[in-house]
Amino acid sequence: MRPFQYIRAPSLSETSKLTAGEDALAIAGGTNLLDLMKLQVETPALLADINRLGFSEIEDTDDGGLRLGALATNTETAVHPRVRADYPVLARAILAGATQQLRNKATNGGNLCQRTRCFYFTNIDQPCNKREPGSGCGAIDGIAKLHAVLGTSDQCIATYPGDMAVALSALGAVVQISGDKGERSVPVRDFHLLPGDTPWIENVLEAGEIITGIILPAPVGGTQIYRKVRERSSYAFALVSVAAIIELTDGKFSRADLAFGGLAHKPWHDPRVEEVLLGQHPSDALIDKAADILLEDARGYGENDFKIPLTRRTLRAVLTQATEDAA
Repeated sequence: MRPFQYIRAPSLSETSKLTAGEDALAIAGGTNLLDLMKLQVETPALLADINRLGFSEIEDTDDGGLRLGALATNTETAVHPRVRADYPVLARAILAGATQQLRNKATNGGNLCQRTRCFYFTNIDQPCNKREPGSGCGAIDGIAKLHAVLGTSDQCIATYPGDMAVALSALGAVVQISGDKGERSVPVRDFHLLPGDTPWIENVLEAGEIITGIILPAPVGGTQIYRKVRERSSYAFALVSVAAIIELTDGKFSRADLAFGGLAHKPWHDPRVEEVLLGQHPSDALIDKAADILLEDARGYGENDFKIPLTRRTLRAVLTQATEDAA
């Protein structure tokens, strides 16, 4: 780890000033950032500790939704009575990620900003356009087992590793952001970016901006499922994950909010999948059609070819469980 200056940020405005430079970063739980600093993937000259800024409350909104403070921990969020009762897909997704110790420290805002665990990104002796623009993507012809099959580019095939954001995408949550230019809100589905020609730009945050909260809409009910397929039962990143909120009315799909993890550089949401399900009776043929649409542009890179049929089977299992539970 390289030497750095540490400052406890006294206010939101001072945080914006401190983190506006290229060599400065905000830190809260630090569960991802400190690892990257030890590996010298991240080498900030200054760390601004934002833990004393507040933003740690979980509170009701006027329209019946819920606001998750960016500095509330993952554990506090997962065990909150309203999250467990009204947004169980979110509680299950959080509990599926990392260990209890990490969840006790990791914050909601930091969880959204975590970076890929691609082998080439975390090893500074390997080529990685995300870490060193122009050096190439070693994973394309290399170790790619955990890598993306959707939304890739010739610059990067890394995946976003988180679980919480997949559930937030299915829920249609909104991220609240603050910086020296004021406040703004961005749908979770638009917060993370695909790699394109600039894989080092991973989300919409600009210099000096931080996440202050996450807004969940009013509860929608339905059967809520988070299924994570991984190589071992705990503390492993998803090969494929599915967050689903499903409702049936008169035996037909009346709600089918779906988001997928482990497949792309961001939590993957394809509205066409939901559209093909709505108003239809569940059937194997219908689920196959939904999977065909989801995977229409999927491409494997050798080691991760298995993700395409695995995604199809996982989607089938989730929709089958949801329709049985809703019956």
